[in-house]
Amino acid sequence: MDRQRLRDAFGDAVSGAPTPLEAADRLCVACVELLDVDGASISFIDGSTTRGTFGSSGELSRTLDELQFTYGEGPCLDAVAKRKPVLVPDLDDPGERRWPALAQAMLGHGIHAVFSLPVTIASTPIGALDLFRHSSGPLDGEAVTAGLWAAGLAALPLLDLMTADTDWRKAADGRGSWEQLASLERVEVYQATGMIIAALQVTPANALVRLRAHAISRGLTASQVAYQILDRGLVLEDDGWINLPDDQEGAS
Repeated sequence: MDRQRLRDAFGDAVSGAPTPLEAADRLCVACVELLDVDGASISFIDGSTTRGTFGSSGELSRTLDELQFTYGEGPCLDAVAKRKPVLVPDLDDPGERRWPALAQAMLGHGIHAVFSLPVTIASTPIGALDLFRHSSGPLDGEAVTAGLWAAGLAALPLLDLMTADTDWRKAADGRGSWEQLASLERVEVYQATGMIIAALQVTPANALVRLRAHAISRGLTASQVAYQILDRGLVLEDDGWINLPDDQEGAS
């Protein structure tokens, strides 16, 4: 497919979407259909953490975005921090030393290549488009160029979502686009860390480290563990998972 037809195809994918979140999902699905990848997700990033999954082509892509939040590292965070694409054609390459624990988790989900492209608004990175593939191998130049177009389009529905409501009374009532933006936040994680803080009298940073550590040790995402805590499926006073050395507190 030539460049103009690719541009048109991406534009058609998001055109007419009823909500910004639906537009983001459609864009991710289009990436899978038009590029040589098996999954795509769009991360909304604030500072050095992923705030939520803005769009995805499917459940696996959403899980892989969750893993980057759980481990506190990954290609989407590096793409935003470095303001440039992060391209990893083979996570199992012995010479690839980035995010070793996360890479093993991704490999465990059958992902062997990941490509992350920054999403920017007014030259400021606010997220990343992650492309995943089950097989190893680089993206060709045309696919990278097309991916950058898609990343540019990803900024538009996010900007719409952030600026759509000018009626603050409507926003405060939990209606309209601001409700959708709030839904990106990993509310369950912060509710669960609040319960950990109250039960163990630790700092918020220490509580999040403990939650993440438990998730990693069990092969779960932070959100999955948070739901277990909220459902009272985990006993917070159980020393087997909650106690960590104090010097790990700053590792969140």
